[in-house]
Amino acid sequence: MVCQEEILIEKVCDLYEQISSLETLKPCKNVDMLFTELVLTCMPPSPIDVTKLPKTIQEKRSHLIRLCGEAEGYLESHYSAILGSYQNPLHHLHIFPYYSNYIKLGHLEFSILSQHCSHVPSKIAFIGSGPLPLTSIVLASNHLPSTIFHNYDIDPLANSSAEHLVSSDPDLSNRMIFHTNDILDVSDDLKEFEIVYLAALVGMNKEEKNRIIDHLEKHMAPGALLMLRSAHGARAFLYPVVESSDLRGFEILSIFHPMDEVINSVVISRLYLPQLRCQ
Repeated sequence: MVCQEEILIEKVCDLYEQISSLETLKPCKNVDMLFTELVLTCMPPSPIDVTKLPKTIQEKRSHLIRLCGEAEGYLESHYSAILGSYQNPLHHLHIFPYYSNYIKLGHLEFSILSQHCSHVPSKIAFIGSGPLPLTSIVLASNHLPSTIFHNYDIDPLANSSAEHLVSSDPDLSNRMIFHTNDILDVSDDLKEFEIVYLAALVGMNKEEKNRIIDHLEKHMAPGALLMLRSAHGARAFLYPVVESSDLRGFEILSIFHPMDEVINSVVISRLYLPQLRCQ
């Protein structure tokens, strides 16, 4: 009898072959259909541990995550351009197909944040904000109405698109600042933030992700919070996994694995104070 894990892997590998043979990953009927099927395949709770899969499957998973990241970038750019054509882009965010997921994820992350932060943060850094910075927009609009958000992205076009989206809103245009930087080139400025968010697709594999986490550990303010997105079970075919052992120098405060259509797991950690690092 074929086990559920084998059926899952076979289905994901079949979709991987179809996706990797596409001529483009830009939004269109075929691309949308394949990625929707992939997400629905990986969404149900699964005990699978992707780190224990054979090397050939691991390699396909790594490539699939990059393909997902590329497709997600195209999708966000596509909808950012559509939204940017409206006089008030923020009034039309619901047209983005995953907007409701961001509303749920924002509420979840704010709830977790509130358990570990006793006051309203004055400044938050979001690393990897992209052309459609929905996390920052949702948190700034719904949960943190006085906080200033510093959004970092390596792509100047993404920042230009994002800045255009909030430019017509008198409140958010004052509280959303966009920086075009590779985060590995940002050092002293990171000490200004009480909370740093790291987007799921900043650092596509373990080596890249750990290099960024190590950089944040060196330059964030002691006691500051680091909020990361990870993945669990079959959802790890879509996004990189951040494990507790990757967060050297940080105290893990909470790990939450959603069971609904919110795909990303949420990890919140605190940078150890200097005196605690030596113990």
